[in-house]
Amino acid sequence: MKSLAAVRDEVGEWQALHQRLTDSLELAELDDESLRPDLEREAAVIEAEIAHREFEAKLSGKYDKGNALLAIHAGAGGTDSQDWAGMLQRMYLRWAESKGYKTEILDLTEGEEAGIKSVTIAVDGRYAFGYLRSEKGVHRLVRLSPFDAAHRRHTSFSLVEVLPQVEDETEVEINPDDLRIDVYRSSGAGGQNVQKNATAIRITHLPSGIVVTCQNERSQTQNRENAMRVLRSRLLEIKQEQQEEKLAELRGEYQKAEWGSQIRSYVLHPYQMVKDHRTGYETGNTSTVLNGDLDGFIEAYLREGVGETSS
Repeated sequence: MKSLAAVRDEVGEWQALHQRLTDSLELAELDDESLRPDLEREAAVIEAEIAHREFEAKLSGKYDKGNALLAIHAGAGGTDSQDWAGMLQRMYLRWAESKGYKTEILDLTEGEEAGIKSVTIAVDGRYAFGYLRSEKGVHRLVRLSPFDAAHRRHTSFSLVEVLPQVEDETEVEINPDDLRIDVYRSSGAGGQNVQKNATAIRITHLPSGIVVTCQNERSQTQNRENAMRVLRSRLLEIKQEQQEEKLAELRGEYQKAEWGSQIRSYVLHPYQMVKDHRTGYETGNTSTVLNGDLDGFIEAYLREGVGETSS
């Protein structure tokens, strides 16, 4: 039913666009000069819509139209890196909000002084994974540290992972005997926020060694369901990576998102610039980027077809 509803919505949008084109052509045939300003405005809107749909045609991978799981992990560097991970979390939540996507924090580990150590966010919406897969990799920040008494320049790193959410549970089969499930009390702020009951879930997939934790819900059942969502997505990623490795020689290029080389640098000192090292796309307006304006970077990545691994 979800697939049917999505197809109906897409067909309806194309039919509406076709109707707008038909109406505009009929008005143009009247050859009435007083209609020219309205027709020019409508033509610009239609051209923009067609360009947008042409761009979305690039999102043709198996999971591109679906929901995504976004995970952010602070790198080495203590408080600065944890603060940077928190800035990235805010940036992606702002971006998702601007797209009308629904977001849910499934698991969050806060930093000791500021920021976060890690977070896992479910991003639900049409083409969420198709757009976000361009963000997979190491993100580097250069700035004057607000946590350094000498106010020296620091470089911080965070790893961003993007996984497709598995809608069909049969696509990734999980044997219950392969799981070790631990229940514990959620960590967090003191006072009334401390969980008195054990609701947090840790699931270990024994064959792969993958460990998934979820503790943001007050219900143990809900945390367990969310943990299984994340586990299925991580197992699907392993399955995809194995396929990619087999095709690596034929395609000539394969690179996992892991620590080593950054995909994008955010420089706040001694100058202002955000640059994507895969596409060369850059902007000096760092504040708008950190407030969620990522469309230029995402579009540049997809237009160049860099690392299209979602087929």
